[in-house]
Amino acid sequence: MTQGDPTPDNPTPPTSSRHVPVLKDRCINLLAPAFEAAIAEGKTPIVIDATLGMGGHSEAMLERFPTLHLIGIDRDTEALALAGARLAPFQDRTDLVHAVYDEIPRVLEDLGVDEVHGVLMDLGVSSLQLDERERGFAYSYDAPLDMRMDTSRGQTAADVVNNYSEDDLVRIIRKWGEEKFAGRIANRIVADRARQPFSTTGELVESIRAVVPAAAARTGGHPAKRTFQALRIEVNEELSVLEAAVPAAVDALALHGRVVVMSYHSLEDKIVKSVFAAGSKSSAPLGFPVELEEHKATLKTLTKGTEVPTEAEITENPRAASARLRAVERVRRAV
Repeated sequence: MTQGDPTPDNPTPPTSSRHVPVLKDRCINLLAPAFEAAIAEGKTPIVIDATLGMGGHSEAMLERFPTLHLIGIDRDTEALALAGARLAPFQDRTDLVHAVYDEIPRVLEDLGVDEVHGVLMDLGVSSLQLDERERGFAYSYDAPLDMRMDTSRGQTAADVVNNYSEDDLVRIIRKWGEEKFAGRIANRIVADRARQPFSTTGELVESIRAVVPAAAARTGGHPAKRTFQALRIEVNEELSVLEAAVPAAVDALALHGRVVVMSYHSLEDKIVKSVFAAGSKSSAPLGFPVELEEHKATLKTLTKGTEVPTEAEITENPRAASARLRAVERVRRAV
């Protein structure tokens, strides 16, 4: 049993000790000018934490800005419960909502909110989901092959590996996992499931190990890493959700409001970069003599490319190592 696991003498540790928010200070410093501008105008600043998780970023924002109102969104009911306990001292300034973050427009409509001053997205799998073995996100120990962020609905990873065609398995493992041995892995999965359907992460890991060359594993990390990423993305429809969520976040912003997004692999970052870049440049036709107001950029980029964690931050929280941060500010309302 690893240190920190609950026992009769060692009860479940508080959420604050289980979760170290990635790039916390940088995220809040990027959002702060938008909150301060709203306060200066006599308004209540409103922020959406679109991937609430265990509430570490939200807690820090609520502590720093005493009039800030938080809308916390998460599809994981367990995360909502833990975050709710953590944010209980601020319950009069919070609305916690069980939803997926591409549902921002519906959430705001339900709450009667027209616009917000900040949106934070911390993408990918959360510390809670990785640490709870029975969720099946991790390849490092045996668990039910689930991987759903919302365990109340949807197909599991076991459904995918047991029911998808070999061609579809190749497609998702290659596309979502960027795995060069996708063909070998899919072929082995199909052969193994014909003898007995997969039910645990350990069974899947053994099938992958059998066909990924040892040399590749030595240089590319755990041989199941990319396949597990692909399955997680497929099960939770992460990239299609993100493609809708980032524009929705931008559309929800008040003038001078800001969106901050942390991504953890190139597929996520590519989507975020595309939306931010499109809003940050003129839409005037090439060669057009005058840039009309409706052609001017609606967004201003706040980060130079992507920002990455410092060595000190990675030492404190190794899971931050792959984080890539981008941020924009709304500088003009779309016509």
